[in-house]
Amino acid sequence: MATLRRMSAVLLAFDTSTEALSVALSWPHGRLAWNGEGGAQASAALLPRVRAQMAQAGLCWADLDAIAFGRGPGAFTGLRTACAVAQGLAFGAGLPVLPVDSLLIVAEDARAHCVSDGGACDVAVAMDARMGELYAARYRWDGARWAVACAPRLCAPGALPASWEPEGTLPAVRAGSGLGLLPDGPARAAGAVAMTGPPQAADRAAALLRLAQAAWDAGEAVEAAQALPVYLRDKVALTTAERAAQAADRSRAATLA
Repeated sequence: MATLRRMSAVLLAFDTSTEALSVALSWPHGRLAWNGEGGAQASAALLPRVRAQMAQAGLCWADLDAIAFGRGPGAFTGLRTACAVAQGLAFGAGLPVLPVDSLLIVAEDARAHCVSDGGACDVAVAMDARMGELYAARYRWDGARWAVACAPRLCAPGALPASWEPEGTLPAVRAGSGLGLLPDGPARAAGAVAMTGPPQAADRAAALLRLAQAAWDAGEAVEAAQALPVYLRDKVALTTAERAAQAADRSRAATLA
């Protein structure tokens, strides 16, 4: 899509890949970042929240340069919601779209709060994927931009440490809602800075906005039709028998403990 790029872009960004709803807006004179309850509420709450932020900033759709959204991995319904809204708004306003890695949002939030000097670091991310599994990835910050060290994947908690350390070492910064699910506590190893959630309410939205701006600066905008969610799991629910078996396994584990 041919787009006249402004250095100070006007960007709308939102993410519904987790239980939180994050909406952010950036324009030359300011920024707004908001986090609230998502999950089942996201499909009904997203558009009203977007309209409220646009009104607060005094902006209309024609003022936007691009729309960013959390592409996943994450909750199936949440990803469909964010993608559908991003595509619909972009088609209607003739705008490009910036798909943002949802696990990278967690890494960027952790970097901003755990690396005080802004220097290079690795961040490992583990998010609860439900059904006894995790979404996991590892990212490297060189002081100016992010690179993917281990691409997002779906794995069992017991397999996560090996997935995180292709170079034989675990990163010092580890973040995400899945850290508490790790069986032997590698996230709490000596020297680790572990974050199980954002320390401030607006952090996820602010992190998303920073990544959206970086993607815009790097020329990563795509046409709305190319903005697709990232699914790592085809199956979105356990059968009754599988839930019963999982409960039995947890019970046996508790007995042995």
